[in-house]
Amino acid sequence: MSEESSEAVEAFIERWSKAGGAETANSQSFLRELCEVLDVEKPHPTEADEAANTYTFEKALTIANGDGTLSQGRADLYKAGCFVLESKQGVEQTEATQPLAESTRRKKMRHGHGKRGTPGWNRMMEKAKRQARRYAQNAPREHGWPVFLIVCDVGSCLELYADFSRSGRTYEMFPDPRHHRIRLDDLRDPAIRERLRLIWTDPAALDPATRSAEVTRELAQKLAKLATRLEATHDAETVAAFLMRCLFTMFAEDVGLLGLKDGRPTQPFTKLLASLADSPETVPPMLESLWRDMDTGGFSAALQQTVRRFNGAFFKESATLPLDEDQIALLLEAAKADWANVEPA
Repeated sequence: MSEESSEAVEAFIERWSKAGGAETANSQSFLRELCEVLDVEKPHPTEADEAANTYTFEKALTIANGDGTLSQGRADLYKAGCFVLESKQGVEQTEATQPLAESTRRKKMRHGHGKRGTPGWNRMMEKAKRQARRYAQNAPREHGWPVFLIVCDVGSCLELYADFSRSGRTYEMFPDPRHHRIRLDDLRDPAIRERLRLIWTDPAALDPATRSAEVTRELAQKLAKLATRLEATHDAETVAAFLMRCLFTMFAEDVGLLGLKDGRPTQPFTKLLASLADSPETVPPMLESLWRDMDTGGFSAALQQTVRRFNGAFFKESATLPLDEDQIALLLEAAKADWANVEPA
């Protein structure tokens, strides 16, 4: 991230972490500035011809009520084929417990504020999700179903739900229940900003099935190249067993089985390979030591941490192969990929 981009992100977080009041007053400003941080186009002005309003605030939608009647609704932010966003604004517990003038209290209640981290706040966010889904279900047919629902607590977080089938039947937490909520501070992570940027510009690119196929193809090419080099001096069965242990270790690392910090994998195996890149002679004993420890569980001297026991006899055989610097580089390149998106077969 460039220094200019980093400063813009920090300024955005600083500015909006202090936001309070009604979401109606803050939502559009927050979302316009978020677009700047993500480097995506800002919403267009609303036009008199409703059919032209494919990316706008307060998108007018005709709602089918299920009893033959129709009503009018307005989505806080809508982008055709991409997302429906519904915004609210909670309050911090310290702010919420301060005495309020009666008029201010009524205003907050009128806008549905909830104390963040409380059941009331959760109900507010769930209600906003249901409202966003209702809007998605009534999006113009020519636009197709929006891939994403976004629930925004202005100045606090965004919650993501996706339906890549575009059937509108199952909007699931995206990418998973542990990571579907993006807090303001998370915007410092370039990967998080890229995820949001794609929701705005190319949501289908985030489809796990598509991503899995792409990553699997890329890794298959890299590992096939490594296998070919190793088979020049070792039999194919030995090479296959060695690479399978490497593959399983990479997968275990990226799904958090080798360690998590703040809910994210700590990448100890990738870091180990990087530390050994310039000393090929140390690779076999270090990998053998790691795999013996993964077989039994306990403290791993190779990773300098405790590892789980991986049963199933996968690491009963811990033999490794000597690698030169180019071969280590190929293995390291594979380890840096996101194995959580790899098709195991």
